[in-house]
Amino acid sequence: MAEQRPPNLEELDEQQAYRFLTQLFSTLSPEEVYEVNHPEDYVKEMPQSGEFVRGRENMRKFQEAYPNSPSIRLRRVLVRDGLWVAEVVNDYGGGQVFDVAMILELKDGKIWRDRRYYAEPFEAPEWRAQWVERMEV
Repeated sequence: MAEQRPPNLEELDEQQAYRFLTQLFSTLSPEEVYEVNHPEDYVKEMPQSGEFVRGRENMRKFQEAYPNSPSIRLRRVLVRDGLWVAEVVNDYGGGQVFDVAMILELKDGKIWRDRRYYAEPFEAPEWRAQWVERMEV
C-alpha cells in the first residue's frame, strides 16, 4: 500500500483545517504527527514557562517522553494566509484541564511554528455577575 502524502496545509480552508487538526489530535503519535507534519526547523513555544522546543526530532522526543499525553479537544480554528489560530481544551487527567490558544504559523505547507498559551479555569467574581452571561463549556 502506498503511503498517503500529507496535505499542503496552506491550501486548506477552515473546515479542512478543523478536520486535519481533529485527526492530528486524536492520533498524537510522534511518528505520525511530527515526522509527517513539521519541517526540520519546527519550533514549539510555551511562553508561560519560558520554554521552546526547536526541531522536529526534539519535538518527537519531547512528545515520546511526556508522561500521560493529554487528550486534546478542538473547539474551533481560524485560517488566514499562512496562519491558523485554534482554540483547544487540553485534559491531562486528574482534574488538570486547560483552555489553550494555539497560534500555528505555516511554511512550505507544514506547521512551522506552534505557540501555545495555557489558561486554567477560575471562578468568576460575583461583582460582575449583573453584566455577564455564563458560557457553555
